[in-house]
Amino acid sequence: MASLLIRGIDDKLKRALRVRAAENGRSMEAEMRQILRTALSVPSPEEEHMRKLEEIEAAAQVRYRTGGG
Repeated sequence: MASLLIRGIDDKLKRALRVRAAENGRSMEAEMRQILRTALSVPSPEEEHMRKLEEIEAAAQVRYRTGGG
């Protein structure tokens, strides 16, 4: 995974991030990742994993109903 360093964050913004992270039970770093994923519409690795499992389950149901494989 890549790293990202953001400089020049004002104290008020950093405090707001710290509070939001605490409210969500995450570290500031994890909260920032979630904010970026949401803003850029990129699923988290966990969300992507669940999506793939749902696709596999749906394909298995189709195979079962059609008598395939």
